[in-house]
Amino acid sequence: MKNQKKIELMAPAGDKAMLSAVIRAGADAVYFGSSVFNMRTKAKNFDISELEDVSKICRQFKVKTYLTINTIIYENELSELEKYIRRAKEANIDAIICWDFAVIELCKKYDIPFVISTQASVSNSKSAEFYKNLGAKRIVLARECSFMHLLEIKKNVDIEIEVFAHGAMCVAISGRCFLSHHIYQKSGNRGECLQPCRRKYKIIDSQNGNELFLGEDYILSPKDLTVLPFVDKLIEAKVDALKIEGRKRSVEYAAKITEIFRKAIDLYYEGKLTEDIKEQLYRESQLVYNRGLSDGFYFAEPDENYWAGISGNKSSVRKEYVGYVENYFAKSKIVHLVIQNSSIAKGDKLLAIGETTGAVELLLDEFFVNDMPSINFAQKGDFITLKSSIKLRRNDKVYKVIEFDRAFS
Repeated sequence: MKNQKKIELMAPAGDKAMLSAVIRAGADAVYFGSSVFNMRTKAKNFDISELEDVSKICRQFKVKTYLTINTIIYENELSELEKYIRRAKEANIDAIICWDFAVIELCKKYDIPFVISTQASVSNSKSAEFYKNLGAKRIVLARECSFMHLLEIKKNVDIEIEVFAHGAMCVAISGRCFLSHHIYQKSGNRGECLQPCRRKYKIIDSQNGNELFLGEDYILSPKDLTVLPFVDKLIEAKVDALKIEGRKRSVEYAAKITEIFRKAIDLYYEGKLTEDIKEQLYRESQLVYNRGLSDGFYFAEPDENYWAGISGNKSSVRKEYVGYVENYFAKSKIVHLVIQNSSIAKGDKLLAIGETTGAVELLLDEFFVNDMPSINFAQKGDFITLKSSIKLRRNDKVYKVIEFDRAFS
């Protein structure tokens, strides 16, 4: 195993804070977009002028950069598209994730490696061979691909294969859905999806007026995908990259899931990834935002257990804003916090989030309140001092992590 090339762990970067968080958590690569031409325009994203900064930060930590240009492109956008791809080339982006042939042709023109998006629905070796012959360095398989199909494609075509490892699943084929466009004129194929599939619906019988509510099974809203229970099988199948979905989710979500998969991958290559450890990591993944977890299409066609059963989050943890970092002293590793909201007590877990800091967990075991020791409680208006071995920055936002009972399905 020592000589085996490690599988790449790719994490989402929805903004600078998430970028810092997933790099700290151990991502080998990040994927991100700007306000144009990407499937998550509702994420914060990066300005086009920030591409070079993102690339520099990632190169500093030896993290690869993948820019998403994975929407359909209209005729009147071709000129803007070419300028954008030229900026990506100047910023030394490692590769572009795409599927529109206009993007592919411009990647070839400017000699930028490109990866075929899951939006292309590559589900067989002939399609994979076609894109390889076009010059693609990698394909992201359709989410509807089974594990057996994956094995066959990998065996028959010499091209890098990337698969989704964790995150939201869409009821439509590879995410190509028209529901949001039909109802709100916000197209999922242009990155604008408002996710009407996640809501309750009332069906009315046009003949007799009887009404039915579709709010128990949520038959348009799938659970989230996770491959944690069989991540070792994907590594052994020589998959080249595992992708975590979640550019629109929270910073702590991206950080925690990246950290979990980093542990699983590293333990596998050390020969220490046991079933018990996989189960433990699976339980940890349930502590951040999720709609319930499933193995998607990997081993069987989805059944009644595929649906989320609720409209939103099944996590048993939420965060509550409490204040901000006023100062951090690197020599003494002391942080000063200002409490602006709520209250905190000894034993609480805090989460500091910032553009450069990422997401850092703090445990309140020993702290001073208004420069007074031996006080176990602080409230709005108080000033607290505690130790943090990880550097925080002024104005980082601080949250209290609250756990509550919630049954998982």
